[in-house]
Amino acid sequence: MNVTLPQEYIEFLKSSDQLWGETDYELGEYFELEPLDTIEKMNKDIGIVQAAPGFIAFACDGGGEVFVFDESGQIFILPLIGMEPGAAVKLASSWSEFETHIAQSA
Repeated sequence: MNVTLPQEYIEFLKSSDQLWGETDYELGEYFELEPLDTIEKMNKDIGIVQAAPGFIAFACDGGGEVFVFDESGQIFILPLIGMEPGAAVKLASSWSEFETHIAQSA
């Protein structure tokens, strides 16, 4: 894979035990983060390098879509069926922006 995970995301995973949650986005309301040690396998299994080059998946929504980073660290949601770069919908410019959309549990 030629796309790498942003360092701020890697640090989040290393310092947090939160691997799932909800967002206030209309698309991608729920997310389940893939553990660091299985991200490469997940991306290989879904064929993202062939179908949507320039993206790396790091989470799923449980409903047929994956959350992906592009080469600049922006976050998009991408459908598994019909996966192609043009189908990506931008959610955030960075992991830190995405974090502001994670619903806080009561």
